[in-house]
Amino acid sequence: MRTLVISDLHLGAGVQHPVLPRPEALERLLTAVGEVDRLVLLGDVVELLERRPERSMEAASTTLRALGDRLGPEREVVLVPGNHDVALVAAWVRARGAALDVDTPVPVDATPALAAVAGWLAPARVRVHYPGAWLSERVWATHGHYIGRRVRAEASRLTPADYERASAGWTLPRIEAGVMRKLPGPAATLTEDLAELARALTMPLPRRLLHRRMSPITSALLAVQVRRASIPTLAVLAARLGVDADWILFGHVHRLGPLTGDRPLDWQGPGGGPRIVNTGSWVYEPLLVHHATPPHPYWPGGSVLLESGRSPMARGLLDDLGAEALH
Repeated sequence: MRTLVISDLHLGAGVQHPVLPRPEALERLLTAVGEVDRLVLLGDVVELLERRPERSMEAASTTLRALGDRLGPEREVVLVPGNHDVALVAAWVRARGAALDVDTPVPVDATPALAAVAGWLAPARVRVHYPGAWLSERVWATHGHYIGRRVRAEASRLTPADYERASAGWTLPRIEAGVMRKLPGPAATLTEDLAELARALTMPLPRRLLHRRMSPITSALLAVQVRRASIPTLAVLAARLGVDADWILFGHVHRLGPLTGDRPLDWQGPGGGPRIVNTGSWVYEPLLVHHATPPHPYWPGGSVLLESGRSPMARGLLDDLGAEALH
């Protein structure tokens, strides 16, 4: 069984830079999909926070139909929503309540939006899971947005429902998303740099770094944050959820890895396990890759290949394409 895992496509984004509407990028992905038995879409597939959902859905439909056609009826797609497309399952998840576990199957018609996405991915067989999915006996995959949610520190064992409750209310991302949907195009474009950085950012940065000319420093600082905060937090989160895995795959922070040159110790939990792999993104972010050349941990086109009997392998599918083809 060969499985391709990708995340953070952000299809339909208004002021961000998804690359799959570009024919060269889409063809690279379709070629890779044609070589595997299963495709996993690990969250933030459709951008439902930044703009009106109906516009994003319409924009995403072309790419999703192409993926479904390439897979055909004999292969399957596993969809695990993230924080930017949780609206696909949010109502169903709320109704599920405390019964939500780390790999909960969701009916493909749980919401009208989810049914539409599943329809576009046809004729491939579609399965939906939330907040994660076991891809094999020892490999668990989740988008990773729970790492930014604060729950009661005194509890040693938590459930997905605890993390879902931690996202309720008027959080900063919800307020920002509401503002972005109301802004006209030119005004929304003024927030472009901050919107790009927010998807990868898990720590505050000085304002002087919020410029494309500073992309080498910005990407280096974020890479440090991924190693020192995001990965350890994910390992602790998995332990508190009772996830006993050798490998955890996640997206969310857009930092593909581990790559050649990365220290293996930086990509594992305390005591050597679990080992962790990030899927990168399919978004061109000038704040992180301006004037960079691939291979680069924040270059769009990230993926993870999972094969029976082998360790998951992070790889860039667009490393042969320059910025002019993607942005």
